[in-house]
Amino acid sequence: MNRNASPSPTPTPSPGSTRGIVLPGLVVLALAGILFFMRGPLMMSAPRCLAGRWHGCYDTFNGVVLMTLVALPLSGLVVWALARLRRAAADGTSALRLSVAEVGMVHGTVPFLWLTLMPGAGAGVVPGRFSLVPLRDLVTMGSLGIAGNLLVFASLGFFAPMRFAALASLPRVLALGAGCSVLVETAQYVLRLDRVSSVDDVLVNAAGAGLAALASRRWWRTGAGAPSDRSGPVLVPAG
Repeated sequence: MNRNASPSPTPTPSPGSTRGIVLPGLVVLALAGILFFMRGPLMMSAPRCLAGRWHGCYDTFNGVVLMTLVALPLSGLVVWALARLRRAAADGTSALRLSVAEVGMVHGTVPFLWLTLMPGAGAGVVPGRFSLVPLRDLVTMGSLGIAGNLLVFASLGFFAPMRFAALASLPRVLALGAGCSVLVETAQYVLRLDRVSSVDDVLVNAAGAGLAALASRRWWRTGAGAPSDRSGPVLVPAG
């Protein structure tokens, strides 16, 4: 037995595996914060939602947010299934990141689109209204309205650059958020949902997508399948 043999060095985790751990942790922390600050309003909608009542659950902000949180385990199962299917063609970290990005875009955007396209009391009767003067409606929007508009396409802005390398640019994410918002505002006007189609909604929606994109910048894709790596320049030996 060779007693002078040095022990094998402990392998250090790769930057990719660290990203794969940090990202789900940030998502969990964000959800925990939502539950803490909104626990009262969410519990008010819980009896109607658990009873399967449409009125008071799916037609209210609190009810839609509650059901979005309740559906998180299902989305987690979809992420796991997609990552399992991808591991034959890609490494586990990349497969998990792509799966989280795809499911996150859908799970975090569809509920807000539902709320945005929810008809008002005069839907179908009141003609469509629009406001094309920038910044005029911000005064009447209020802090809650601004916060809600920032969140409409926040998930799209956060996850889209992680999934699509072509969107790994702040101007492109802003354009994506603005374009999607224009479609929503146009639908509100054409369908006569008793809502005001405002240019300020487009500006705030785009700003929310851009701010969320900056929060996920370290996980952006910069190539055909590789995550962005901003730890430093890569030295290529001459040969």
